[in-house]
Amino acid sequence: MGFFDGILGRSKPPQADLDVLFSVPQAVISMQLEGFVPTGSGSVCFRDMEGQADDAVMADAEQIITSSPGSTVARSDDRFGFHWLTVTRTDADVSGLVTDLHAVNSSLADAGFGTALLCSTFGFTSPAGRPVGLVYLYKRGTFYPFAPETDERRDNALELQLRGVIAGDVPVEPDLTKWLAIWGAPGLA
Repeated sequence: MGFFDGILGRSKPPQADLDVLFSVPQAVISMQLEGFVPTGSGSVCFRDMEGQADDAVMADAEQIITSSPGSTVARSDDRFGFHWLTVTRTDADVSGLVTDLHAVNSSLADAGFGTALLCSTFGFTSPAGRPVGLVYLYKRGTFYPFAPETDERRDNALELQLRGVIAGDVPVEPDLTKWLAIWGAPGLA
């Protein structure tokens, strides 16, 4: 941060700690003990950057992921204009999924697109059979649960219950106003 940035109150966004994603398998074990089942699907959400350089990085990441057996990759855009790259593992191997999503995130960050990263999601099915997500916020370096219901409503009680389940395994976002509703996220609709 420069001198004028300090005077004007500007700050640099924090760097995302991508390695914290490797703590997700422990959180998954805790969630499984409570009846949540991993779907084998996870996504990376990012803003489009100018030009097509990020497209080339995404194509390289897709090639790396699909070179391992059992992984498929799909790209999509949501109604808010954000881009999603979704990885699905047929074996539902959480460690492999974490490695795949880490590769996507690292590829974007290493190519200079780290500020475009918004979140990563890991999909689950609740004991009641509904979709639930574990969401990692890059700019905060924290996780939170997201339990969508129909008509763009959330199951806040379930989200708070899950916060208690995963709190010892991953850094949980303490500010509930940062627990964003990611309507239409792949695997969570």
